[in-house]
Amino acid sequence: MKKLFEIALGIVTSVGGYLEIGSIVTSAEAGAGFRFKLIWCLLLGTFCLIFLVEMAGRFAAISRHTITDAIRERFGFNFFLGVLTVSFLVNLLVLAAEIGGVAIAAELATGIGFQWWAVPAALLCWGLIWFGNFGLIEKGVSVLGLVTLCFVTGAILLGPDWGEVARGAVPSVPEGNLAHYAFIGVSILGATISPYLYLFYSSGAVEDKWDESYLGVNRATAGLGMGFGGLIAIAVLILAGLVFAPQGIASADTYQRLPLLLTEAFGYPGLVLFVVSLAIACLGASLELSLQQAYLVAQGFGWNWGEDLKPGQDPGFAAVYCVSIFAAAVIVAAGLDPLNLTIFSMALTAVSLPIAVVPFLFLMNDSHYLGDKTNGHLGNGVVIFVIGMAFVLSVITIPLEISGG
Repeated sequence: MKKLFEIALGIVTSVGGYLEIGSIVTSAEAGAGFRFKLIWCLLLGTFCLIFLVEMAGRFAAISRHTITDAIRERFGFNFFLGVLTVSFLVNLLVLAAEIGGVAIAAELATGIGFQWWAVPAALLCWGLIWFGNFGLIEKGVSVLGLVTLCFVTGAILLGPDWGEVARGAVPSVPEGNLAHYAFIGVSILGATISPYLYLFYSSGAVEDKWDESYLGVNRATAGLGMGFGGLIAIAVLILAGLVFAPQGIASADTYQRLPLLLTEAFGYPGLVLFVVSLAIACLGASLELSLQQAYLVAQGFGWNWGEDLKPGQDPGFAAVYCVSIFAAAVIVAAGLDPLNLTIFSMALTAVSLPIAVVPFLFLMNDSHYLGDKTNGHLGNGVVIFVIGMAFVLSVITIPLEISGG
């Protein structure tokens, strides 16, 4: 019974934590520009994420190591320092986008510019981490994210052509701007396969003291939780295809347009649902990213770490998440458009994927850590294929997007 409860709670946590500003904006941009033609990209990214999350949980449960700690131990500190530098900087941009998402939700609710909400949003994030514990971050806030199921309900109410939706699951070449199509596809992969998700997951498994008996819980959480989260992201894409495309809106490039995703189906209550969904989803992601920044640095340098410890017991850990949160807030308060920042930071995440994922795959095939629970050929093959495709496409399309404005 206890394990069944863990599975149920883990799935709820996954649903609440999956959808955030990156998933919302990239899915909305895909639906607005190309209707349902990029559903395949969300399916592919979610499929890869299921494998990565399952691997991360299995690694933590069997080895009792976090991925970060094992990368430093297995490959040496100099190699780890490169991984840390790239991951920390990319995560900082993504964290700024998430805090920007909370600020946008506040602007939509009050009419006061998002720049003014950057510091209050950062203070809320900091206060929950400083005074809270891991259970609050992992489960409490994420459970509130179930409100994002309103996107699935909205998509069903608007009644898309399900045949056209199904055809979107098959890759196709669009008519029009192929470079932008590829760039949005890359951004979707970056939003879906963000390394912080599975790195945070492994740290959480260690904090929760998982052992080999949790492998079943881990598989169920990874498969059902991430799969259901992917369904919500696909619902956002379908809504954008149904709402934006018929109105000639080819891009979800202003946040004032985003509430239309739900107001078309629910009327004025849709605005409330969107604001609440955006605020909770982005706050949850901000908490996870802030903690992951601290996990990354503290585990890499061998400091005390743990959200369940008091700040005085792990001062370095606490200092890292404090600095990260307020540095991200400064970026938003400076007036940088959170939506543009989101799409670009997701593309940068895709570029950086090999730096974090490749050493992780080596670890997953190391019997020193995993004994007879190392990876099979299927898991390795899926992850290598998706990461390689994301990297190649991003290297090609990011310069084209920049040169095209």
